[in-house]
Amino acid sequence: MDAVRLIETSRYALVAGADGRDMMTEVWQAQALAQAIGSRLAVSGPPELRGEALGLTELAGRGCGVLDPPDLDPAQMLAARLTRLDDPRRTLLCLGNLLGEVGIALVGLASSAADETTYWQCMEAIDAADESRDRVMEMLRRLAAREEASAREAKDSPSEV
Repeated sequence: MDAVRLIETSRYALVAGADGRDMMTEVWQAQALAQAIGSRLAVSGPPELRGEALGLTELAGRGCGVLDPPDLDPAQMLAARLTRLDDPRRTLLCLGNLLGEVGIALVGLASSAADETTYWQCMEAIDAADESRDRVMEMLRRLAAREEASAREAKDSPSEV
């Protein structure tokens, strides 16, 4: 399934999360999806994104690691369904929005946490989501710079008549 479609599925599930446990599962799913997208971009994405994509993979993995893993059937794992990443720019825009929403959801969960363990899990996951989002924004800047350089080259090169 295409990355953008999976991100939209994750965003919908995050918004629809009924209770704290469901919300934590969706946060974990979003981080796992960010990790999978980072991994895909690190291996086969545009060369100028590969370093940042590897960093995204590590940070999102940390975001999953600080949370208790949900009890999911492998077929329910969104990251496992990632088969295509058709448009890196659009994927990164959508992923940046998702990670921002993850941070907001985690703030809400932390503020209503019934125990200190959950509170600190949320705080660490907020940091991971924020740092992951920073990586996504840097990759978007690099894509924009590449597009600008290509446009400049096309403008400066003599046209064939």
